[in-house]
Amino acid sequence: MAEAIYDALGQVLTRWTMGLPAAPSAPFWKAELGEEPVEAELRLLALSGQFLGMAVIAEPPTELRELPDLPALALPAMPETLRPLARRVLAAGDARHKRDLAHFVAARGWTLHPADWMPAANDDDAPDVYAPWRAWAQAAAATVERRASGGLTAANWEDFWPAARKAALAELRGRDPAAARAVLEARFADEGADARLRMLAVTGQGLSEADVPFLEGIAAADRAPKVKALAISLLARLGRGSAVGEDVIELAGFFAVGAKGLLRRTRTVTAQAIKTSAQRNRRQALFENADYSAFAAALGLSADELTAAWPWRDDADADWGVANMAGRSASDAIVAAIAEAQADYGSGNLQLLHQLTPRLTPVQCSAITGQLLRRGRSYREALAVAGGGVNIDAVNNVPAEAAMIRALGVADARPGDIAPEMQALGMLASRAAAQRAYEGLVRSAGLLQADPRLDMIRLNAALEQRGV
Repeated sequence: MAEAIYDALGQVLTRWTMGLPAAPSAPFWKAELGEEPVEAELRLLALSGQFLGMAVIAEPPTELRELPDLPALALPAMPETLRPLARRVLAAGDARHKRDLAHFVAARGWTLHPADWMPAANDDDAPDVYAPWRAWAQAAAATVERRASGGLTAANWEDFWPAARKAALAELRGRDPAAARAVLEARFADEGADARLRMLAVTGQGLSEADVPFLEGIAAADRAPKVKALAISLLARLGRGSAVGEDVIELAGFFAVGAKGLLRRTRTVTAQAIKTSAQRNRRQALFENADYSAFAAALGLSADELTAAWPWRDDADADWGVANMAGRSASDAIVAAIAEAQADYGSGNLQLLHQLTPRLTPVQCSAITGQLLRRGRSYREALAVAGGGVNIDAVNNVPAEAAMIRALGVADARPGDIAPEMQALGMLASRAAAQRAYEGLVRSAGLLQADPRLDMIRLNAALEQRGV
């Protein structure tokens, strides 16, 4: 009987939708509805509502499963009073802008609220503090369960989802490099090429001579060329680069080493003239496969001498090749020296710095970014190099600030033209610097305190540094 009533209610609802009386379509309730037409429609409405609410129960699909609660993160969510500001800042930018904000907030010792922003499962650029949320998203999309407990070991390796595993490995590497290397030695070969590449990249943190046997084994026997190439690059950073082979000698042939100065003690490197596009392409291909120390040796120089002698800004393509080679295979000290040299030029190539900043420490990155601002770069250009969370004091009284205030004073300026520059300033500044910038823009540029372009600066000025 229930099925017959359920089937008949389809016609009842159709007639009501068309504005027609539906009581004649419900003969099974004829006695209950009565003879008076208006009263019958009201009774039918009540009966059909009760029937659909009580007798008809929607069954969930068989593949539906209950997900665990969203895991808590190691850092707390930012204060509720600041969430509206954070939401407006998030809404004002693209995916890169959102990740920069996540890094900025994490550097202050907080996280974004999950209702405001969550990283995707494959968002490798998200701060490591969000790894449990990425693992939760990976678990939600999978058909098996993994429940990790405690720190990462070779025994519980499979209990971690990839995002959480990488974060746990990075934490272990920072705390106990030997233990992290032992875990990798036990489980490395079981992973796919992309996973091996991500895990091996973690070894770049705290790289030491103790890692040499492990890296040499991968460089000699790994089945994936990109994994072997990374192992070779890590060895080169430790001074265990490849020997000077024919390709490196060929690359060195595109350059000449000379001397200058009164006593001719200063060495210089000069690029030979490129006559054809084929020669240019060949030189760039050789740069892609050479390591920094081997290239220096082929020129008859040490790695430090090559860094001092290289003629930056004489040949843009050669500069790119050397910077890429250094970021891949030079020591940390040489990478820092090249980055500092690039930032020291007001017209330095920002793309070269993009190659090098992943190798810099947060302190070095902050110093390089401050140097860029002093040399006349805009806030947006500096942010593109540094990313969020650099926490710089020296963002006031720089050319970028003066240019921003001048732009705000132009009579026919559109309000949105300067908004990205103000957002970048808010991302870069320390809390004290953001407070100074906010007061200066309100006082000097005449902006309203509630101007939405000031949102990121206001968020920075209000967000406490927890020192984590």
